[in-house]
Amino acid sequence: MDRAPGLSVRLKLTLSYAGFLMLAGALLLATVGFFYLHLPRGAIYATGDFLINTPLLLRSFAPVAAIALAFLLVFGLLGGWILAGRMLAPLTRLTDATRMAANGSLSHRIRLRGRSDEFRELADAFDAMLARLEAHVAEQERFAANASHELRTPLAITQSLLDVARNDPNRDSGELDERLRAVNARAIDLTEALLLLSRAGQRSFAREHVDLSLIAEEATETLLPLAEKHGVTIEPSGDITPTIGSRALLLQLTTNLLHNAVVHNLPEHGTVQVSTAICPESVVLTVENTGDKLSPQLVSTLTEPFQRGTERIRTGHAGVGLGLAIVKSITQAHDGTLTLTPRAAGGLCVTVQLPAAPPHTGR
Repeated sequence: MDRAPGLSVRLKLTLSYAGFLMLAGALLLATVGFFYLHLPRGAIYATGDFLINTPLLLRSFAPVAAIALAFLLVFGLLGGWILAGRMLAPLTRLTDATRMAANGSLSHRIRLRGRSDEFRELADAFDAMLARLEAHVAEQERFAANASHELRTPLAITQSLLDVARNDPNRDSGELDERLRAVNARAIDLTEALLLLSRAGQRSFAREHVDLSLIAEEATETLLPLAEKHGVTIEPSGDITPTIGSRALLLQLTTNLLHNAVVHNLPEHGTVQVSTAICPESVVLTVENTGDKLSPQLVSTLTEPFQRGTERIRTGHAGVGLGLAIVKSITQAHDGTLTLTPRAAGGLCVTVQLPAAPPHTGR
């Protein structure tokens, strides 16, 4: 925004200090002058060995008062300039940090020392904002690089298959068609996952009253065939858990968690426990599955995009590496918290806590 040039804050504070000091001095001198003006004109008062003549005293008082006011003006301007500079020094550092951030340097921090005041609270808030922004930019850069790599892979495979088919006219077209369909399906799944992740991150969705327990039941019924194929038993339980959010996104969240729990389970006789619970101010969805033992270090990386965890990949079911990343994004978009905990006996316990819906009064 273009603005007309104006006085600096430091100069304004200096003039304010000097003006206030001049006003105080003028009031003091006016009070003294008013006192002597109301003495009887020409009266002579004896005070010890001296005689005081009022008109003569007033004529002598005026130059002294002018000199005193001039001194107060110079002193007020000089002192005000120094004091204003000291008071505005934190603001100068904040301005410099803002310029550096605008030029792309997000690693700089103000780190004002001293006791808390308005400037230090502003600087601390600005440092916290820079830290979050730097982490967000770094995450976006990693995400863009990983997404580019993941999208390039199916395109490169497709190109290789087409080159082989062109160089070998006698190759079975049915096999080529099947492989191309599989690669194309993976590219479509990845693109849809990226779009869903972007939609959840932007919070561009309508909110409504949703029962999380009903969503868990629907997701369980949808994934029962997959669970039977893998020899996994899904055990749902829980209470009515009303919350507010996007039904479609919360269903995607629950489906991703259940799919992840079914696919990354024991080779046989695995179990998945799905439960919902209501707390005073929140609702909780818990998905717990058996499986291989996981280290806390590995679990802490599972919500990062494209971080599948090599120990948990099963051939043919690795997905696109965005399942738990989407769960995390949807949870954050609904102002909730996501907790991943490795089970001592093996497997993973995932807890999603969302704000409870206020009492819904319908007419």
